[in-house]
Formats: sequence, structure tokens, C-alpha cells
Amino acid sequence: MKKTILATLAFGLATGLFAGTVDISVDLKFDNIDYVAGERIRAVVDVANSSPGNVSVGYPNSKDAFFVEVFNSGSIAQLDRIGNRPFVARFSLDSNEGQKLETFLGDHYPLRTVGKYLAKPVLVHGGVRYEGQLRAFSVVPGMKVASALQMFKNVDGLRREFELLSWSRKNTEHLFLTAHDDGPEPRKWATTDLGSLMRFRKPTLSVLETGEVIVIHCYDRDRFRRSEFWSLPDALELHKSEFVMDPATAGSERVKELYKESGGVKPVVRPWWKFW
Repeated sequence: MKKTILATLAFGLATGLFAGTVDISVDLKFDNIDYVAGERIRAVVDVANSSPGNVSVGYPNSKDAFFVEVFNSGSIAQLDRIGNRPFVARFSLDSNEGQKLETFLGDHYPLRTVGKYLAKPVLVHGGVRYEGQLRAFSVVPGMKVASALQMFKNVDGLRREFELLSWSRKNTEHLFLTAHDDGPEPRKWATTDLGSLMRFRKPTLSVLETGEVIVIHCYDRDRFRRSEFWSLPDALELHKSEFVMDPATAGSERVKELYKESGGVKPVVRPWWKFW
């Protein structure tokens, strides 16, 4: 009996010593709990190397690998990965080193479907899988605030529908812009977080003939935010975002900018005796 206890203690001490000296940990932390459908789902990967060897991922001679597995929360069914792009930038860690890297799960999995998901980071080193804890996140539809439609004269049948959506994020309501194309080549564009939203005045969404999409919303008690997107048949990008004190003057400020860019308007030459 005594020998058995001593053997058990010796084994426990050896195992604990081994685990303490050869250890690689990997973790995954999300910026938010909920993501509006279409957002780029960003997370931070935290890797710590306490083993005596080097951990190397992404280099030509690297034998290690890193990836994130994603599951449906309800059925625990693993999602199929899209493409083979690396999840994180290449990295190399010597013993007792650590590093934080960012990853965007929406670039690797079809995560536009509303629902609850689980994600687990995995680092393969020396033929051994080192797994992090399962982390939960959700994809939500958002609440519709406004919508607008853009037609393209030079592309037959192409229609782009914009929507403003709201959703609570970290105890603050946020406003989002989403867009999708109907026509010859249907496409869903990335959803953009426009920042906090206060409902003192309803947000406005305007589509100009020149391809500019203007969103003006109440950001806080003292400021409005004006977001300007450039929307072309093959592109949609945020061009400029600025704060304005009065939304009524936001349009006139843009007119002033165009006036300056054009060099202004030359005064009309009239005889001195004519006042009009």
C-alpha cells in the first residue's frame, strides 16, 4: 500500500514537472459577442511557448500549423472551411516567448447565416495538437432603420440595395451599413460598423447619381457623424468619415468642397452703372 502511494506521488510529480516544462498554450478572444451579418469577425489569437523548442508557423520550412475550427453551437457540427488562406500572419516563437495575432473568421468560414457559433484555436507542433478553449459568438440580423436603392446606368440589371441596421454593442446602440447586389452577379458586401447611435434624430441614407452614398446619424449628444462611401459596380468602400455639429449643414459643406475643387465661379463683368 505504501509503495503504491509513493509510486502514485512520483508519477504525479513527474507528470506535473513535464507539463510545466513542455507546454504550449493557445487562446482566442473576440472583440465582440455579437456580429451583424456580413461583418468581418475579428478575434485575437494569443500564443505562448513554454516548451524548450521553437514554434514556427507560416515560413517555407515551418512544420507547425495554426488554424481555427468553427462549429454550430446547437448541433456542434463543424463548418467547412473556405479556401486555404492562412488564418494569421506567419510567426516564430523561441522558448518562453509569446505573441498576439489577429484573425478574421469570416474570411475562412461562411458566417453570414444568423445563429450561434463556437470557435476553437488549434496549434499543431511536433505532431501534437494544442487546443484552446471553445469561445462562443453570435451572428445577428440587426434591426432595420432605413434603406435605399442604387441603379447603375452602365450595367444592365444591376441593383444595389443598402440598409441601415442597428444593434446593441457593449451596452451602446450602434449603426451599421450593409449592402447586397441583385442582378447578373449577385453579391453581398461587407457590413460596416458606423459607430454609436443616439436616437435624437433618425439617421439618413442618401444615394447620389455620382455614386456617393451618404449616411448621417447622431453619434452622441453633441455631434453627428457623416460617412461617405464610394459605390461603383465593382467596388464599395468607405471614403471619408467626419463629425459635424449640425446635420442640416453637412450637405452644404460638401457643396463648398466641390466649389473649392472646381476653382470657384468667375464673377460676371458688368458696367459700373448696372447693379443687377
